Amino acid sequence: MKRAENYFKKEYNQSMIEYTYQVERENFVDAGVVSSQVKRILKQIGIPSVVLRNIAVACYEAEINMIIHSYGGEIKLSVDEDGNVYLEFADVGPGIPDVEKALTPGWSTASAKAREMGFGAGMGLVNIKRVSDSFDLQTSSAGTTIRIAFRVSA
Repeated sequence: MKRAENYFKKEYNQSMIEYTYQVERENFVDAGVVSSQVKRILKQIGIPSVVLRNIAVACYEAEINMIIHSYGGEIKLSVDEDGNVYLEFADVGPGIPDVEKALTPGWSTASAKAREMGFGAGMGLVNIKRVSDSFDLQTSSAGTTIRIAFRVSA
């Protein structure tokens, strides 16, 4: 297994920090690696614990959804000069056929394999939307992109 640090590509754009991570389809062995690394990075730069907890929940849920439902994709973490945090989860197909149902607590299309491992309770998108300050979901048969943001400064 690769170390988490090797999954990320770090960039500096003016006063913004950015990391990028690749997620593989059905890679349950590494499930949670990204959210753990994101939490560690943000803790090191001083993101308050209450905000950090929400970010960790949202990142984990989105990462697991990508592993279970997509053909793979990319997670981008950005932190602006004020410390506000932005996450983008962009995957490749098949998309979400019914977004309204997918945002209903308990609704799940997870495979039997995912459910056997304890995933697929139907709370992923619900939790992501609940804990983030901003939530945007775009989906098509080509894939799904979720963009979320967390305000750190007042």
